[in-house]
Amino acid sequence: MSKAIVRVQTGVRIEKRILKVLKGLAEQLDISLGDLLEGMTLHCFEGTPPFSQITLNKITQLKEVYDLDLTAADSHKLHEPS
Repeated sequence: MSKAIVRVQTGVRIEKRILKVLKGLAEQLDISLGDLLEGMTLHCFEGTPPFSQITLNKITQLKEVYDLDLTAADSHKLHEPS
């Protein structure tokens, strides 16, 4: 049974290559970028992995296509040049 929700528009800044990979993955999964982010977030809030091994393989391919070399270890060390 689906649950009624309220969605809001937001202006979030995100690293360019990460966004490209996310958009590519949403396209591969035939869902919106918002649905992908919501699903990932809900899984993370519960401490469960959001992706199957097949999807992780697609993510690896997309990271190669968009030259995304960042890892989770980089997550709190990112900065924009002045």
